[in-house]
Formats: sequence, structure tokens, C-alpha cells
Amino acid sequence: MGSLTGNQIDYSLHPRVNSDDPVPARPRPSEPAYVLKDEADAIRVATELAAELAKDAALRDREGLLPLRELDLYSQSGIWSIIVPKEYGGPGLSYATLAKVIAIVASGDPSVAQIAQNHIAILGLIDIDATDAEKREIFGWALQGLRFGNAFSEFGGKTVVDFKTRVTFEGDEAVVNGEKFYTTGALLSHIVPIVSIGDDGAYLVFADRETKGLTITNNWSSFGQRTTGSGSVRLENVRVPKARAVKLQDVSVVPTVQGPISQIIQAAIDAGIARNAIDETIRFVTTQSRPWIDSGKETAGEDPYTIQAIGTLKIHLHAADALLEIAGRAIDRGRADPTEENVTDATIKTAEAKVLTTQVAIDATNKLFELGGTRSTLAQHALDRHWRNARTHTLHDPVRWKFYHIGNYYLNGVNPPRHPWN
Repeated sequence: MGSLTGNQIDYSLHPRVNSDDPVPARPRPSEPAYVLKDEADAIRVATELAAELAKDAALRDREGLLPLRELDLYSQSGIWSIIVPKEYGGPGLSYATLAKVIAIVASGDPSVAQIAQNHIAILGLIDIDATDAEKREIFGWALQGLRFGNAFSEFGGKTVVDFKTRVTFEGDEAVVNGEKFYTTGALLSHIVPIVSIGDDGAYLVFADRETKGLTITNNWSSFGQRTTGSGSVRLENVRVPKARAVKLQDVSVVPTVQGPISQIIQAAIDAGIARNAIDETIRFVTTQSRPWIDSGKETAGEDPYTIQAIGTLKIHLHAADALLEIAGRAIDRGRADPTEENVTDATIKTAEAKVLTTQVAIDATNKLFELGGTRSTLAQHALDRHWRNARTHTLHDPVRWKFYHIGNYYLNGVNPPRHPWN
């Protein structure tokens, strides 16, 4: 992949989040996506992409502009097929590399980074659960540059796993009915994978974005992660070929690394938010802030308490990065050899990483204003988006339960439960 070009963008006709602006189905890519060569290539591509995403991140957040061009760059970059195995034409890179790459992209714009979150997790799920024929087709779509949205979570159930969406089979067709919310990426996707329940268990049904009966509503109204192309999906007698319904294993019975795969992507996005917030804090303190009168210093950067705070944040960020690396290696082992012991190890290590990335994201985005001072809250700087993004994204699953499962494992030898939120 060559260097990304930063042409001037005309946002005047861009659709906005939570508005009545029409958001038609996105055109399919005219050529296959780039295939990453190795870890160094992946880091290079992610770094270039992050710099491009950062250019108008504040503008997109403030105006609620959907990232059309940015998303095309992202999905053609090769990152969306980073874990497709080599035997299916992909780079087959490690989950440790995936975590590094997603953290870098999220440091440019975590909203855009999150749009790939479910797509990549789906590829991990297909790698675990699908037949060879299903893998060849679905991995092939990803290598073509097709984007998967998601239709997983539902709004009204008692818990996040209380699914009401049903799939039935009529001849050679799968028929899906239900309603989904928190459908990150679906609005700007090419294919919408739908978690649905059949008579014999759970399925992941792949429907084209423009399939009759599939309606995506642009109604995401969160104060953070605003431009993730999220919203809701209604499914009214959505019919797709039966071959597009992938039967899912019951992870509570069969040990797989499905949960850690989903979680490490979440954690990496939070690490990226923290990294960007710390960089913004350093920039603001050294260029905008004034020293406090009691410090006796000439510049805000010489304030000993500010120095200590920046040092603490950097230590915590580097510790989080290290745990992401450790978790990624554990997931790689669990994927290669999904024993109860290996899957538990991956789950615990990923939970540890999620604890630290959550903490450093919240701490860094708070400290940004404490150290930057009152002027850092001025709207012209648009720094509040970092806190809003951190606060919103870290709510995906309650980190308080990570502490519990980690402690219960080490203290009492109790393995954590297996599900996509753990």
C-alpha cells in the first residue's frame, strides 16, 4: 500500500449522525483491499492512516459528520483483513500485532477505529466456528475490501445475551426477524452479519446491506464515539441463502478465544484514546498553559506536579501496552490450541489488559483538563471529545467485573465465564 494522500475534503454534502440525511448503501470497492505483508508493514500502514484520520477528527466529532472517505481508506488499508489466515489469502498476523495496530489507528480517531471492531471480531469468530467453504467465502469478502457492520446487541432484553431475533429455514433460505441496536458500522457497511437464534442454537447470518426487509436507522445519539456509523437495524422477513447462515458454537460449553478476541480490540481502542489524550496534554501544557503562581516556574511544563502527573500517565500507558502484547500472545496460543487452560489464560490476560486500558483512558482524559487548566475547556480546542470518547467506549462492558473474575481466578482457582463480553 502506498502512502495515503490527504486531499482537501468537501464535507458540505456529508450525511450527519442522528439526522434525517439519507445514507444510501456504500458502493463496493472497485479493487481488492491491500494485503499486509508483516508486522512492520502493518505498523507502517496504521501509523500513516492514524495521521490521516487525525486531521479532521475534531471537525467530524463536532459536526457529527460520517467518515465516508476516511472509512474507505481504512477498509482498503489491509487492516480489516489482518487476521485472515495465510491459507485463505490473508496475512495471518498475530493478535498481538492486531492490538498494536488498532491502538495506533484509535490514536488518530477512535470513532473510525471502532467501525472495524466488529468486522475483525467476526473474522475471528469465522476462523473458529465456520466450515472450510464458509471461511473461503467470508474471508474472500474481507479480502475484496467489503465491510461487515453488525447486528448483534438488542435494546430491550434483560441482559446482553437475551436475544429475541429469530432465524428460521425455508428450503434453501434463511429468514430473519428481529430488531437490533448498537449496530456499529452497519450504516456504512456492505454486509450486515446478524446474530439470531434458531431452533438448534445461535447463527450468524450474513445479509447484504441492501437486502429487502433490512432497514438501518441513523439514530445513534451518544455524546461520545459519535461518528461510528452506529444506530439500529430492523429485520422484517430478511431472506438470504441458507449457505450464508453460519452455525455458532456454544462458547459456554466449547472453549474458544472468541471472547478475548472481541475484548482485546475493545482494549486497544481505549489504549489509543489514552495515547492521544496524553499527547494532547503534553502539547497543550507546553504551548498553551500557564504555570501556577505558587510553583515559581517560568513555564507550565516545569511545574513539578505536572511533571509527576505526565510521568505517571506514561508509565500506566506503557504498562497497558505491555499487557495488550501479553494478552495478544495468549490469544494466539489459545487459537492454535484451544484447551480449557489456554482459553482461560487468554481470557484472564485480556481482562487484565482491559482493566488497565480503561483506567488509563479515563485518567488521561481527566488529567488533560486538570493539567491544561481552564483554557483547555474552550470549545475552540475541542479537547472534550477525548473524555467523551473514553467515557463512552469504556462502558462497553463493566470493568468492575474484570476485577472480580481476575481476583476469583487467582485467589480461588475459579475460571471466568466464557462469552463475548469477557
